[in-house]
Amino acid sequence: MTDTTPAAPAAEAEAPARAPITRLWAYARRHLRLLAIGGALSFAGGLVGLVQPLIAMDVIDTLAANESLTRPLLYLAAVVVVGGALSALGPYLMQIAGQDVVLTVRKDLIGRLVRLQVAEVDRLKPGDLVSRLTSDTNLLRTVASTTVIGGVTDTFMILGGIGLMAWLDPVLFGTTMAMVVMVTVMMLFIMPRIQNATVDSQKALGDMGSLLERIFSAFRTVKASGAEDHEIARLEAAATTARDKGVKASLWEALAGVAAFMPVNIAFLLVLGVGGARVASGAMEVGTLIGFLLLLFYLMGPISGLVASLSQLQTGLAAIHRVEEVASLDSEAAQSEPRTTRSGGPAQVAFEDVTFRYADDLPFVHHGVSFASSGRGLTALVGPSGAGKTTVFSLIERFYPVTTGRVTVDGVDVRDWPLEDLRGIIGYVEQDAPVLDGTLRENLVMAAQDASEAEIEDVVKTARLTELVEKLPEGLDSRIGYRGTTLSGGERQRVAIARALLRKPRLLLLDEATSQLDAANEASLKQVMLDAAERTNVLVVAHRLSTVTSADQIVVFDTGVVRAVGTHAELVEKDELYRDLAASQLLTAA
Repeated sequence: MTDTTPAAPAAEAEAPARAPITRLWAYARRHLRLLAIGGALSFAGGLVGLVQPLIAMDVIDTLAANESLTRPLLYLAAVVVVGGALSALGPYLMQIAGQDVVLTVRKDLIGRLVRLQVAEVDRLKPGDLVSRLTSDTNLLRTVASTTVIGGVTDTFMILGGIGLMAWLDPVLFGTTMAMVVMVTVMMLFIMPRIQNATVDSQKALGDMGSLLERIFSAFRTVKASGAEDHEIARLEAAATTARDKGVKASLWEALAGVAAFMPVNIAFLLVLGVGGARVASGAMEVGTLIGFLLLLFYLMGPISGLVASLSQLQTGLAAIHRVEEVASLDSEAAQSEPRTTRSGGPAQVAFEDVTFRYADDLPFVHHGVSFASSGRGLTALVGPSGAGKTTVFSLIERFYPVTTGRVTVDGVDVRDWPLEDLRGIIGYVEQDAPVLDGTLRENLVMAAQDASEAEIEDVVKTARLTELVEKLPEGLDSRIGYRGTTLSGGERQRVAIARALLRKPRLLLLDEATSQLDAANEASLKQVMLDAAERTNVLVVAHRLSTVTSADQIVVFDTGVVRAVGTHAELVEKDELYRDLAASQLLTAA
C-alpha cells in the first residue's frame, strides 16, 4: 500500500512587483566600492583615449608647419600607454566585482530555493530551477560589472566626442547628429525585443534541463522500458526549441549591431564629402577635417560599446526577471526567534478534526481526522492505498498547512512551533528512503552534524549496516553514488533509518520503513523500532502484519477518515475493514 501526494498543477510564478533594474541595483550596490573604482579607471581610460585625435591633429599641423615632432609624439606615446593601462585595470576590477555580484545572487537564490515550501517544489521543474541558479545568474556577471558602468562611460565618451565635433566644425556636427538620432530611434525599437527573446531563450534552456533531469531521475526505468529513443527525441526537440529561441535572440542582437554601424558609416561618407568640399572652398583646414574624421572613427568604439551594453542589459534584465520569479514563490522563513525549550521526553501528537487538500482545485485527502498518540509507544497507521496515511506525516512535519482543524505536538499547534524546533525533535524515514550523493558518513550525520564517532558506530550496528561499512572500500567515508545507486533498496532503507535514529528524536515517523528489507533484516529492524518505542513516540505507516500486531495502538484510515482505533485484537473483533486487511494485504505482505 502506498500513499501518493498529489502535485499541484504546474503554473508559472507571477512576476515580482519590483522592476528588474531595481533588483539589479540592489545586488550591485553591495559591491559599489569596487565597481566605482573600476568604473572610474575605465572612464579615465576613455577620457585619455578621447585626447588621441586632438594630439593626432596637432601632429598633422606640426608637420604642415615643418616643426619638430618630438613633443607631440611623446604626448601621443604617453597617452597610448596610460590609456592602455587604465583600460586594462578598470575592466579587470569590474570583472571581479561582477563575479562578486553573481556570488551574492547565487547565495540569495540558494537560500530561497532550499527554503521553498514543499507545495511549491511539488509543482516546479527541478531542471529549470538549476538553470536559474547557473545559466541565468551567469548572465548577470557581465551586466553587473561592465555593462552598466561601461554603458555610462561610453555615453560620456560619445557626449564628449560630440562636444568636440561641435567645437571643431558646426556644419559637420549637424551632419553627424542626424545619424545619432537615427541610431537612437532604432535602438528604442530593438532593445525591448532583445529582452523578450532572451527570456524565451532562457526558459527554453530551463525546459531542456528539466527533461534531462527527468531522464536521469528514472534512468534505469527509461532503459528497462526501452524508451531511450522516445526520450532522446523529446530531449532533441527541446534542444531544437532552445536553439530556435537562441537564434531569435541573436538576430535581434545582430540587428542592434547593424543599427549602430550603418548610420556611423553613412555619417563617415557624408562628413568626408561635405568636409572635402569645405576644405576645397577654404572654409576649414585639412587638419580640422582629419581631426573630425578621427573623432568619428574614435566614436565607433563607444557607440559599439554602448549598443553592446544595451543589448547585454536587456539580457541581464531577462535573467533577473527569471531569478526574481523564485522570490515570488512561497518559502519557509529561516528561524530568527530563540529556540523553544520543550520537555525531553517522548513528544505527544494529536490530530483534531483535521481536513486537508493539496490545492483548492483538488479533492480533500483528510475529512475531519482525529486521533492522538501520547507518550512512548508504537502507533501503527494502516489502511488502503490513498487513504491519507503518509499525509499524516507531512502535516506533522508542516510540509503543508492543514485546511481546517489542528495538528498539535506537545499540545501546541504545529503552526505555533518555530519550524526548526519542530523538525529538530522529529526523525523521519520517507517511503522511498532517499539517499543523497556523497559519502555514507555524510548521509548518516545529515540531521546530527555534531554526532560523535561512538554514536555513529552505535547506530551503524543498530541499523545492521556493519557489513555494508566493512565491504565499502573506504568504510563510512566511501561515496555511495547519485541517489545511493551503489546501494540496494534495503541498504538505502537502513541508511535512512540509521540517519533518523542518530538524531535521537522525541518523535519517530517511519513510512513503510521495512518494506524493502529481507526477513532477517526486517525482524532486526522491527526490534529496533520496538526498542525505540520504549524511549520515544513512534508512528509507523505499516504494511506488515508483524509490525501491526506489535503496535500499542492501531489507527485505521479509510478514504481520508479515521474509522477505528484500537489494538490488533480489538480491531479484528470490531472492524470489518481491518479484519479484511489483516487477512489479505497485511497478511500477504508479511
